[in-house]
Amino acid sequence: MAAALSDLDTLFELAREGEDVSAEIRQEMEKLSRELEKLETEMLLSGENDFRSAIVVIHPGAGGTESQDWAEMLLRMYLRWAERMGFSTVVTDRQEGEGAGIKSVTFEVNGENAYGLLRSEVGVHRLVRISPFDSNARRHTSFASVFVYPQVDDEIKIEIRPEDIRVDTFRAGGRGGQHVNRTDSAVRIVHLPTNIVVQCQNERSQHKNREMAMRQLRARLYEFELEKKRAEERKVEASKADINFGSQIRSYVLAPYRLIKDHRTKLGVGDVDRVLDGDLDAFIHAWLVYQRTGKTAGDGKEDLPE
Repeated sequence: MAAALSDLDTLFELAREGEDVSAEIRQEMEKLSRELEKLETEMLLSGENDFRSAIVVIHPGAGGTESQDWAEMLLRMYLRWAERMGFSTVVTDRQEGEGAGIKSVTFEVNGENAYGLLRSEVGVHRLVRISPFDSNARRHTSFASVFVYPQVDDEIKIEIRPEDIRVDTFRAGGRGGQHVNRTDSAVRIVHLPTNIVVQCQNERSQHKNREMAMRQLRARLYEFELEKKRAEERKVEASKADINFGSQIRSYVLAPYRLIKDHRTKLGVGDVDRVLDGDLDAFIHAWLVYQRTGKTAGDGKEDLPE
């Protein structure tokens, strides 16, 4: 960013001296604008798992070869996008279509913030074009669904920081003889961030009671984190169930005119080839802004063919 500003400052100085550097200035301004948008995009990422790598699944809708070919076009688009972003990709499962395209594909996108950026793509994508598989050259509409999961560690790491717990000792009651009742051997531990409370008073030794209470706390925290993962998985599956082929998030029109329109953010882009070649930055940025502020990028007019 600093280098771009320095280059721009130099060009303005040359312009003031009478040199014709208007084309270079425009080029540097566009470059600076892209850098600023990239920085803003990263600042808009706020989800708990946004920093993680992603797992992407694409399924064609009804329509046989047409939709299967569209699913393969989407796969190419995302792989090219990942390449542009400097992410690595691994196709972990691919089922070829009958004649053309794919029946389904699953692939990993590995890199910082891959999941946060690709969350914008979850939903149904609609393609309108003159079919290359129709001998009568008729216009066809195809659908494919895209879903994105965060890559999470299988192992749950439990770290108990000393500042996160409060340890209380008290005199044990019940059976155990006079020694148990006479000393503050019982231990109660409160985990302050989760308000989980465990206690142990079975042993005469306060040290042993504390040790056992810490084991209980570790087990309770493990279950707590496991339930969080289950809740996140249930939420993910619920959102997946909401995806159906009547609720497209974006339309890609190749005929009778050329336009890609995002129905959530109202952003329209006319350079269809550039987008299908992996330039998704404008759509991702607009979606993140919409998620944070509710503001759309376009005028809201829907002029796409049915």
